Amino acid sequence: MTIKDVAAYCGVAVSTVSRVLNNHPDVSPETRARVLEAVDKLHYIPNNSARDLVLAPADTIGLVVRGAENPFYTPIIRTIEERCEEAGYTMVLHQIPVGADEISAGATLVRSKRLKGLIFLGGRFDYSRAEGDAIGIPFACCTNTNQFGDLDKSVYSSVSIDDYAEGYKATKLLIDHGHTKIAVLLDSVRDHSISELRYAGYRQALVDAGIPLDEDLVLETVDFTMSAAYARTLAALEARPDITAIFAVADSMAIAAMKALHNVGFSVPGACSVVAIDGIEISQYTIPTLTTLVQPQETLGEEAFKTLLDVIEGTAPNRHVRLETSLREGETLGKARS
Repeated sequence: MTIKDVAAYCGVAVSTVSRVLNNHPDVSPETRARVLEAVDKLHYIPNNSARDLVLAPADTIGLVVRGAENPFYTPIIRTIEERCEEAGYTMVLHQIPVGADEISAGATLVRSKRLKGLIFLGGRFDYSRAEGDAIGIPFACCTNTNQFGDLDKSVYSSVSIDDYAEGYKATKLLIDHGHTKIAVLLDSVRDHSISELRYAGYRQALVDAGIPLDEDLVLETVDFTMSAAYARTLAALEARPDITAIFAVADSMAIAAMKALHNVGFSVPGACSVVAIDGIEISQYTIPTLTTLVQPQETLGEEAFKTLLDVIEGTAPNRHVRLETSLREGETLGKARS
C-alpha cells in the first residue's frame, strides 16, 4: 500500500494526501476526513511510520489504557511493564481518554509499530467480530471482558474480576448488617460496562433478601468523576434522608460520597454505611478508612501479560481468567440505624 493508492481511493492528488498526513492547515475539513478514513480503511503506514518499523525493536508489546487518569490502573501498568522487561520485551504505552475508541487506537498502534501482542486496559465490554479482526495480532483484555459483544472468545484473552458477583457480594455485606435502604452509586445501569454488571449483582442481592428495588435509590452519575458522584449523592440525601447505606461501584465514587455525607452531617458509618469495589491506594487513607472489595491489581497485570505471552509464543491458547477480590474491612461498614 502506497500514498498513491490512498490518493486514488479518495480521488485526490498525492500532494493532498501528503498535506493531510503532515497536518498542513490548507486542506478542507471534508477532504481531510475522507483521507484519514481511507488511511485507516486501507491500513496505510506513512513513510515516517515505516522508518519507525525499521528502528523499533521486534519484541514489542503494546498497552492501550482507556481512562489513564484512573488511579486504579497505575499498579497494573507498572506490573505489566516490569513483566515485559523480565521477559525481554519492550512495552509501548498509549493512553486515550475514557470516551475514546481503544480498538481504533490499538489498530493504529499495530500498524505503526512492530508489535508482537497488545493489551487493552480499561476497555469496553462489547467488542464485535469485525473489531477483533481489525487488530490482527494476539491481544488480551485486562479488567474488561466481552459480555455484551459477539467477539468469539477463542480469538482473544481476558483477565478480570466477576463484576456481577462482586456487586452482589458488596450489596450482601450491607444487607447482612441490617440495611434495607441501600443506594447504589454508579455511572449508568446500561453502560455495557462495570456499572451495568455490578448493578445487576446489586439487584439480585436485593431480590434474594426480599428487598424491593427502590428506583429512587439508583443514583446514576453519567460518568465516573468524583464531582459527579459528590453532586449526585448530595441530591439523593436531600430527597431521601432515610438512606442508611451506599454501595459505590468504584472507590473514587465512594470517597466523593463520603464527602457529601460529611457535608450534610451524616456520620459514617453511624448514619450511613459506605461499601465500594476496587481498593485504590488513596482509599486506605480516608477518614474513616473505606470498606472495599480490593481487586488484585498486580495479579491482574501479571496474568494479562502471561496469557498474552503464552499465545504469542504458542505455548497455550487464548484463555479467560477470573480473579476474586478480598475484603478490606475498613471502618465505613456498620449496622443500620433504627
